[in-house]
Amino acid sequence: MHIHILGICGTFMGGIAVLAKAAGHRVTGCDAQVYPPMSTQLESQGIELIEGFDEDQLQLGPDLFVIGNVVSRGNPLMEAILDRGLPFTSGPQWLAENILCHCQVLAVAGTHGKTTTSSLAAWILEDAGLRPGFLIGGVPGNFGVSARLPGGYSGNSGGNSSLPWFVIEADEYDTAFFDKRSKFVHYRPKVALLNNLEFDHADIFPDVAAIETQFHHLVRTVPRNGLLVVNGRDAHLSETLARGCWTPVVRFGTPDGWQTGATDVLGTLSITDRGQPAGATNTWPLLGEHNRQNALAALLAAQFAGVAVARGVAALGRFSGVRRRMEVRGQVRGVTVYDDFAHHPTAIETTIAGLRNKVGRARILAVIEPRSNTMKLGVWVDSLAGSLANADRIFCYAAQLGWDADAALKPLGERVLTDENMESLVESIVKEARDGDQILVMSNGGFGGIHEKILKRLSEE
Repeated sequence: MHIHILGICGTFMGGIAVLAKAAGHRVTGCDAQVYPPMSTQLESQGIELIEGFDEDQLQLGPDLFVIGNVVSRGNPLMEAILDRGLPFTSGPQWLAENILCHCQVLAVAGTHGKTTTSSLAAWILEDAGLRPGFLIGGVPGNFGVSARLPGGYSGNSGGNSSLPWFVIEADEYDTAFFDKRSKFVHYRPKVALLNNLEFDHADIFPDVAAIETQFHHLVRTVPRNGLLVVNGRDAHLSETLARGCWTPVVRFGTPDGWQTGATDVLGTLSITDRGQPAGATNTWPLLGEHNRQNALAALLAAQFAGVAVARGVAALGRFSGVRRRMEVRGQVRGVTVYDDFAHHPTAIETTIAGLRNKVGRARILAVIEPRSNTMKLGVWVDSLAGSLANADRIFCYAAQLGWDADAALKPLGERVLTDENMESLVESIVKEARDGDQILVMSNGGFGGIHEKILKRLSEE
């Protein structure tokens, strides 16, 4: 089959393209902006890319158009597809009907930590020899790719217990312009990992109750012989399950259940079950309490797949991290520059806390781009300053915001500098930086290549 993917350069749709190609399909695609690294990754797979959404692409004659949620009514190619009555489907639905239906699915959902937890779960299964498939919204260091088919994948359903495992980052964002359900309701997981639930995506959800409803739709799809792995500390998840639950539940993070060690220090990870030791490693590479909880959740999900917790913990000691999650981009003149995907106040606060635990009294220069739709709408204005309180200096890129960044960050006093110009912001950061400083850049986008700009200017000083 020849499929043509609209919006192919997003992480999710690009992953679908890789999976479809590996499954034997001819794959082409288009997007508004076709540029590295995704364009390079796709072209290396033999996937033809077209820039733009011109209706002339109909001449390719694909059997099916797969539509990403970046595409809306008014898109010229989409309008031509509709006018001619040509077959189309969404990315999540295509994935479910063509790949996931031949696998046992381990779905990782939550407002925060999906990419890291999915990567941890996939690596635990891989280290145990299960050769899982995966589609993750980042690139795990142990794999070097964001998506692959399971080892031994045949495209046949067979007996359920013999199906290969597939780990998927299960996003609550909507599916497509013609399907406003969350993506994850398509996946029908055997194991659903519910990490946390907060208000986000204010462009499509009116309140947290609406998100709880979508999470409950996911809960309704998990079979009674499956498993829900749930953060026992999260009140919104408790409210979600109170609406109805038909699947065994294992909770983590609670005093009477699975926990990480109370005395864990940097570089160590220990797991207890009702206070009894269950596994430990002294080569744990990730920072922060939030990542210890991510690891615990991944271990419990992998346990259902047959991986003993102690073996899983040993595997985590060999975990190589995820790109754009506290990734060190370089060090110049004693100044270290990190890249992190944090873009919600909770994620910003926990990311800074994790780095603080590592560097102690060294100065942290937090550089933020309030880029997400929720941030741009000003939903988190009242929480932003508090989330940055543990940083020594704060630099905010304030271009194209619908709210006053100076006013929002005023509680932080003279530690803050806001700027709507990228170049002058970089100059201010470089002027402030000194030996031993940790520059933590946080954005859910490319941030205009600010990491390279900072490193380049530091090297010129």
